[in-house]
Amino acid sequence: MSAPTSSESPSDRGQQPMLASQRAKANNESMKKGYFPLGYKAGFSQWWANVTPAMAEHNVLSFIPYLQKPPTHTQTGSAPVSAHQSTTSINTDPARESTPIRTSSITDPYGPRSWHSNLVQLSGKNRALNEFSVERVGEEVEENLVMLHGYGAGLGFFYKNFEGLSRVRGWKLYALDMLGMGRSSRPPFRIHAKDQAGKIAEAENWFIDALEEWRILKKIDKFTLLGHSMGGYMAVAYALKYPGHLNKLILASPVGIPEDPYAMAADMPEPEDSSMANEFSQDQEDDIVNRNGNLKTSGDNNNFLNARSKAESSKAKTTPNAPPRRPIPKWLSYLWDANISPFSIVRWSGPLGPRFVSGWTSRRFSHLAENESEVLHTYAYSLFRQRGSGEYALAYILAPGAFARSPLIRRIHGVGRQPLPSPAQSQLPQNTSDAIPSDSSSATSQTLARETGIPIVMMYGENDWMDIAGGFAAEQMLKEEQERVLKTATEEEKKRENGSAKVLIIKKAGHHVYLDGWEEFNEVMRKEMEETARQTKKREGKL
Repeated sequence: MSAPTSSESPSDRGQQPMLASQRAKANNESMKKGYFPLGYKAGFSQWWANVTPAMAEHNVLSFIPYLQKPPTHTQTGSAPVSAHQSTTSINTDPARESTPIRTSSITDPYGPRSWHSNLVQLSGKNRALNEFSVERVGEEVEENLVMLHGYGAGLGFFYKNFEGLSRVRGWKLYALDMLGMGRSSRPPFRIHAKDQAGKIAEAENWFIDALEEWRILKKIDKFTLLGHSMGGYMAVAYALKYPGHLNKLILASPVGIPEDPYAMAADMPEPEDSSMANEFSQDQEDDIVNRNGNLKTSGDNNNFLNARSKAESSKAKTTPNAPPRRPIPKWLSYLWDANISPFSIVRWSGPLGPRFVSGWTSRRFSHLAENESEVLHTYAYSLFRQRGSGEYALAYILAPGAFARSPLIRRIHGVGRQPLPSPAQSQLPQNTSDAIPSDSSSATSQTLARETGIPIVMMYGENDWMDIAGGFAAEQMLKEEQERVLKTATEEEKKRENGSAKVLIIKKAGHHVYLDGWEEFNEVMRKEMEETARQTKKREGKL
């Protein structure tokens, strides 16, 4: 499948292909009206075709401009479909490895660039991360950007960002499938802790320990970490547990920042009152523009125009006298507590699986061209139907309604302010996923220094269903912590102070800011990357 060869400038493109939402109205043979628009016949055909995640990922990445034939290893991602946990082994046959693809400056105006697809094996049984990377040929790698996807997704969803972000000189980009998701290996997900705090920490460690081990194997000392949604949540958890390795933290519509007083109590928001429900019910094209073609700026409780006022009134919402909410339906609470993931339903539904998935993909990708929307639907279904693994962490991290059981608003002020471990301690993850994790606060008993802050950027879509007020509240908390620390800091610590926090809004975008508003997102990211490089050179005395 060929990729578009135009640049990111809208003025450089000709007539745009039909949107997926327009196609759905015009093609009644394969798309039906209703919540699940994919027809039964088309759904059965997709189920029968059984496109592997490797092929589906390859097809998505084929849309990367100037690449067209992306490298794709086939060492994972072809496990038999099952509703049970996976113990599928990794195929280490060298024939399944991929050969790097290099674009030349003749066919790639921003090249030459080298593209890689790898499976990075970790310690323990059946632990490996799927990695896609791009670097500029003939340039020294001075900075690294690591990208983490959201819940149940995969690195392929960043296909509109790889080319644009790899234009920045001196940077190498890595996109990872989190352990137990995407095309990374899917070991059984087990929790050993008995108390709630221990379960939360163990679920977080399952992902971030794998990330830290990957960093060590790649011999990367410092990097910029970008996380979307649940990937953003894990990025914060990583920064807190493994300090000293981040130059900048970028959170794209992160989940889990706001504190909800009902998340740990019996009274919970009903599904329709929860912002997470919008991820499955809102049409993305409607998120971006209204029916008259105008920018949508009203009728959205999470719109950035009223986000600051929401942040200011957050204390009033968490008072003990706040009115009780009705509990969620017992059946939904049972499914959540029983850790039955939405992907389990996709697997159990057999031939109906593609049709069920279309209820999400038809809305999330309705603003994209027809061929891109169809390829992304196939990619999503190919991932959702794989054996369950990392997806089972959701119930330990979020309460019903997508409120964090350990809200980041209580912890984010500690990012960039942690004690630094000794060199010996920093060589290995503080615990592995196969062991019962210890309290991370006791893992840095011997410290040499303390972090002096890192820049934190939080990005939200203009019509994001995620609570933007939580981002503004986190920004304020980070700035207050910086003021508190500087009051007692030494002159050397003040000189090294590097902390900052800001909230950015991506116009005409929803929760998937990197995809909905990819042009502005890429532009913002390039500026952040260039600023990070300048700050690094300044600290090293190269400026």
